[in-house]
Amino acid sequence: MRETDSERRHPKTGEPRSGQRGARQFPSSPEAGGLATRLAVGRLREAGVALEPLLKKAGFSSAQIDKPDVPVSVERQIAFLDLAAKALRDEFLGFRLALDCDLRQIGLLYYAMASSETLGDALDRAQRYSSIANAGVVIRCFANKDLAISLRYAGVARHTDRHQIETLVTTIVRICRTLTNRRLVLKAVRLAHVRSSDVSELKKFFGCPITFGADADEIVFDQKEGQLHLVGSDPYLNYLLVRSCEEALSHRRSNASPLRTKIENAITPLLPHRKAHLSAVARQLGMSVRTLSRRLSKEGLKFAEVLEQLRSDLALRSLGEPSLSISQIAWLVGYNDVSSFSHACKRWTGKNPAKMRDQLRSAGH
Repeated sequence: MRETDSERRHPKTGEPRSGQRGARQFPSSPEAGGLATRLAVGRLREAGVALEPLLKKAGFSSAQIDKPDVPVSVERQIAFLDLAAKALRDEFLGFRLALDCDLRQIGLLYYAMASSETLGDALDRAQRYSSIANAGVVIRCFANKDLAISLRYAGVARHTDRHQIETLVTTIVRICRTLTNRRLVLKAVRLAHVRSSDVSELKKFFGCPITFGADADEIVFDQKEGQLHLVGSDPYLNYLLVRSCEEALSHRRSNASPLRTKIENAITPLLPHRKAHLSAVARQLGMSVRTLSRRLSKEGLKFAEVLEQLRSDLALRSLGEPSLSISQIAWLVGYNDVSSFSHACKRWTGKNPAKMRDQLRSAGH
């Protein structure tokens, strides 16, 4: 007996089951909330464009898209935005979706940012919790000479994307301006993809030079902007929202691949002895370096990224323990000295270990 279309799809998400003919396959792809996809669907429906063929080509079902709480594959989202842009003949679809959306639709992450005390604090929230909204993009903030926000793709190919990254960069700038109630002037916007068309509309919005074909995706503000106080600051609400973000982050990581969990469990006891190398972990797992590297690549993972994220998580958890000195924490997460650990902590959180510990203690009260 032939399967019906509904039988060929996952009963909860509505996505095609693996092996379904006609649908693109995206194994082990990171997931996103799917706001950009659903905004694009709205545009297509308004324009009277036939939706089903585009959804099918990207590997989606209308049942999945019509459920706002169901996550989507980041790779499918990238593919669908490209298809939608072509169908609508809109080269800047991602940019325009970000301009028109209600920022509150982002959900928990937006409110955690909006209730923070300063813009720098809000960006710290974005850095730590952005994977709740899109696990395929890693956000890092650096406050040295300038306030730089970098976006790096994890588990998905950056070269296939143009519209999602423009949605993300435009949304971040909109959030910064909305939360400070100022039209913040950017120093630079750098994007890794290439554009040959007229980009005057983007330049007008960002108000600064835009470099296409850059080495990385980056937004640059003046360093002093990070000290700006937010109009909706609410420390009590922020405490509750950060706690919810931590729970959401913990839940997401509990659903991580079994391989990643095994690697993290192998790395942890090696850290204090500074032996957390790929070869040592492979030996612990009973496989060759080549095999482990191949399996990591298959799941869209990089050993250095798993190691860095684990160190960051362990450090933050340990800084919340008053019985541990900062030098002990540095040793536990695999650093030779406090200075090296301090540099790493500033890279992860924007604060040195002492200031981060004070923040964690005040949040706990």
